[in-house]
Formats: sequence, structure tokens, C-alpha cells
Amino acid sequence: MEYLDEFLLIVIAHFFAVASPGPDFAVVLKQSVQQGRRNALWTSAGVGAAILLHVAYCVLGVALILTQSPSLFMALKYLAGAYLAYLGVQALRAAKPPASNEGEAAKDVENKTVQEESVWLAFRRGFFTNALNPKATLFFMSLFTLVISPTTPTSVQVGYGVYMALATWAWFSMLSIILSRNNVRGFFQQRGYWFDRGIGVILIALAVRVVI
Repeated sequence: MEYLDEFLLIVIAHFFAVASPGPDFAVVLKQSVQQGRRNALWTSAGVGAAILLHVAYCVLGVALILTQSPSLFMALKYLAGAYLAYLGVQALRAAKPPASNEGEAAKDVENKTVQEESVWLAFRRGFFTNALNPKATLFFMSLFTLVISPTTPTSVQVGYGVYMALATWAWFSMLSIILSRNNVRGFFQQRGYWFDRGIGVILIALAVRVVI
């Protein structure tokens, strides 16, 4: 009960952070529609696991190093931007129509089934999307320097981190279940060419936003 007020502040701050649209949401949406529920759930698990990485470096004091080293933080931003741009370019390239005539191309797209990625690749995609997100880095640095007291025991801080990892996983898993429903997937897949292009543009725009 001694740390209940602090925990409630963390719950509120984390809810608004995880619910705001960003790279994590864009990737989970893309995986839900293109790869299906199982893949999206593993992607969500990767996003949740990355939270533990942020918590680990904050508890260990690396967050203080990042705040004192603008060049190191800038390197992280450029790395994150490059990764998001890579995902965006992949989406744009996957959206290219077949070289056959228009009628046959439409039929091919309609009958095409996307080869499902391995669960490891799905997990890794979610993990790196969140781990390299400077927005998440800034959020956790702020949380552990402004909200969580320096006198809070390390075990309690780790408990906060486990809660945020589980809450993040649960949130994106819920979105995965909703977005991978047949009627939702069908809606997007009927417009698959433009959906791929739209997600690609969004990811590249997020990459630019991260860098600037």
C-alpha cells in the first residue's frame, strides 16, 4: 500500500502511452491483416517483451547516461528511423502488382495466400519496433526520473516493469484478436494493394518523425 499512489500514476501514464497510435500499432495492424491472428499475437508478445528492456536499462541507470549523452540518443533515433523506414519500404515493395495483364492480376491477387512468417520472425519484428522507438525510450526515462522515487526499492520498480510489459502485451493482443477477425481482414485484404501502400507510407512517415 505504501507505493499505491505511485503505481496508480504509472498505470494512468502507461495507459495513455500504449493507447496512442504509433509504430507498435502500425506493425500489429499490418501483421494482423496480412499474417493473421497467431502471427499478430507473437508480434504483440515481442512488443511486450521490449518493455522489459526499457525497464532494465532504467533500473540499471543507463537512462541517466542517455540523458547526459545527446550523441548516443541521436544514434538511437537514427537507428530507429532506419528500422521503421526499412519496414515501410518492405510494405511498399510487397504492394507491387504482378506483371501479368490486369484481369489475370486481379484474379491472382484475389486467390493469393500470404506465406505465414515464423513465430520467431513475428516476435522479433514486434520486439525491435518497440525497443528502437525513441518515444518509448523518452517515456520510460521520464517515468523513472519524474514519477518513480529514487527511494523506491529496486524490487518494486521491477514489479512496475513487469506490470507494464504484461499490460502492453494484453493491449496489443486484444487489438490483434479484433483486427484479425475474418470480416476485418476481409475488408482490408480486398483493398490489399492500397492497404500495403498506406501502411508503408505511414511507417516511413513515422521514421521521418522519429528522426526530426
